[in-house]
Amino acid sequence: MEAWYDGRESGVCHLHIPDSIPTQIMKPILRLLIVASLLAPLQSASAQATDPQPEREQALKEARYLKSIFKTDEAIVRLSAFVTPDSFDEEILSELADCHFQNGDYESAAGTYFLLTSKFPQNILYKVKQMQTFYRMKAFAQSAEAGKAVLQLDTIPAIAALVGDSFNQADMPDSALTYYRLALSLKPLNESVVSKAARILLSRRDYDGAIQMADEYLALDPDNFTVAPIKGLAHYSKNEYIPAIEVFELQEKVGNDTYPVHYYLGQSYWHTKALSKAREELLAAWQIDSSDVNLAYSIAAVNSDSHLPFNRDVKPWLDKAMEMLQPDPAMLSRIHQQYGLGEYIKMNWNEAIRHYREAYRYNPNFISALSTIAYCYEQQKDYKLALEWYEKYLKVARPGSRGHDFATQSVKYLKGELFMEEK
Repeated sequence: MEAWYDGRESGVCHLHIPDSIPTQIMKPILRLLIVASLLAPLQSASAQATDPQPEREQALKEARYLKSIFKTDEAIVRLSAFVTPDSFDEEILSELADCHFQNGDYESAAGTYFLLTSKFPQNILYKVKQMQTFYRMKAFAQSAEAGKAVLQLDTIPAIAALVGDSFNQADMPDSALTYYRLALSLKPLNESVVSKAARILLSRRDYDGAIQMADEYLALDPDNFTVAPIKGLAHYSKNEYIPAIEVFELQEKVGNDTYPVHYYLGQSYWHTKALSKAREELLAAWQIDSSDVNLAYSIAAVNSDSHLPFNRDVKPWLDKAMEMLQPDPAMLSRIHQQYGLGEYIKMNWNEAIRHYREAYRYNPNFISALSTIAYCYEQQKDYKLALEWYEKYLKVARPGSRGHDFATQSVKYLKGELFMEEK
């Protein structure tokens, strides 16, 4: 793809843009070129009258000040006046890109950094900022490629880690792991990178790989609160409960009072039949987070295995677990609707009524249930209840709708039948 603009009498300013550039970045590039084209005649005339250099320097100074006090919109306006098609002002464009980034306009920042990196392909700073901008845009594939371009110029550990993050976010774990390993080879003592890489290994059930990676880090920082629990989890996932207990017990001794430590230590104790210790740890985990249904069930199971009284120590925890497992009301309503429809088709009116009442109870917006219940009562010749439910429906139904008209006619018919019965 090629972009150009005719902003001066002496010729055309021409720029080659690769087809691989995302559309969201192309737009600000073209917008910048158009602005430059429109401003060119005015700036050319101004330049003939006065020396533009002092004014440019003053604009840069003002823009930097405005940026420092977060008046980035004003800084952008000030700088944009000096974007011209007859020159490539690196300093102006660099400040403009920084302003767009600070302002959260990542598309414009990426477009401007593209122009800068195209003109100065060996400039590491522009490539790094372009990578950061892509990452903020969630354009993770482009962020990874930009980071790889940086690494070709300089093997910066933080950039290798960010390339790994970009691939991880792009759901490319193999590539992420490659760059996480590169980052660790350059800077071994990086708990964040070890944590992310080890979790990829855990997700692939490469427990030995996760343990090895954790051990390499723990050789330098043996009590680390982030990496040591990952090693414990890897042992637990391999059903190696004794090594897991050793890891988590040590973490407790050095002050790691977090949910995963208590939870997996409790689970490991349970698997090794140390029931009293298991109950103590699981209850400690519950004090930190009482939203985990598996934890509630585990406490109930440990208490049951300990032969504690059912009503006092087991049932309450099972009840908590059941409360957490209650399905979504909308789903329950749909389930009862299906039950009701099946019974309705079979003319099992009582069962149809029961399920449609439940469907309405779980979803009061399902008002057609009211007329269906009324119709079922009508088929049973229970005209009083049929009339009652039709009238409930008419209170909420839309006048003029087919359902409203049907219910209105049914009410007239039922009132006539009830009148005849009273004679």
